[in-house]
Amino acid sequence: MQICPSDTEINMTQLVLPNDTNQLENLLGGRLLHWVDIVGALAAKRFARKEVATVSIESVDFRHPIRKGEMVMLNARVIWSGRTSIKVKVQVKAENMFTGSTIETNAATLTFVAMNEAGVPDSVPKIFPVTDEDRSLYDRAQAEYESMKSNRLT
Repeated sequence: MQICPSDTEINMTQLVLPNDTNQLENLLGGRLLHWVDIVGALAAKRFARKEVATVSIESVDFRHPIRKGEMVMLNARVIWSGRTSIKVKVQVKAENMFTGSTIETNAATLTFVAMNEAGVPDSVPKIFPVTDEDRSLYDRAQAEYESMKSNRLT
């Protein structure tokens, strides 16, 4: 069975409450990272059908603040898989609940590893990119993996 990125997609919605904000009434970066890690892990777990553990957060782009009272929409999907590793892209948007306007606020890339029942890294299926965007993200992730692997050996 071939699994494509859209098969792994997870959408999560959160409301920014006062306890989630800093003194400027913007969403705390740590709270956002918590949500990003959760939605990313859910996409990785849906793909692997196994427990997963976060290995790294390769990138997080903070493009626009998210304000108290806004709805945060997180979208995660698997973009690459290795032998035991799973790379997930998370995109974040905020919606003003009164005007309906939305803005892309954040993007992140995370890597997870699949774990068996004994907590040991376990194999995962291959992801099959379908769209041009899927292929572009996959190719970039593959190149990063090969670069990292060659740097680790030297």
